Amino acid sequence: MPAQDQRPSRRRSGELEAAVLGVLTDAARPLTPGDVRALLLASIPLSYSTVVTILTRMHGKGLTARYRDGRAFRYSPLTDRASMAARRMGALLNDADDHASVLRRFVDSLNPGDEDLLRRLLKDHPPG
Repeated sequence: MPAQDQRPSRRRSGELEAAVLGVLTDAARPLTPGDVRALLLASIPLSYSTVVTILTRMHGKGLTARYRDGRAFRYSPLTDRASMAARRMGALLNDADDHASVLRRFVDSLNPGDEDLLRRLLKDHPPG
């Protein structure tokens, strides 16, 4: 019998950014990469360099502010989790050739309460 693959499963797109943003949002002050890593270690084991890379990319995307603190940087959020999720959803939709099919399948996959909420939001927010 073949041995089971012990490699960790691949993370979904944006999952690490969302986790880092959550840590930054919950903090009462700007955090260093080391602070972020320490707060994430219980749930997501990441190397220091991976955290630095994620924070640098998030800063480049305008998702975080960066402040010099000696030889290091401290980071704070410029967005929230809901805005990041909406940005990812919009990017996925923009990558599709047939927006109508994607949106139709998205609505078909919603839970009934979420579908009702979406209908109310669309009614309250006409296109413009």
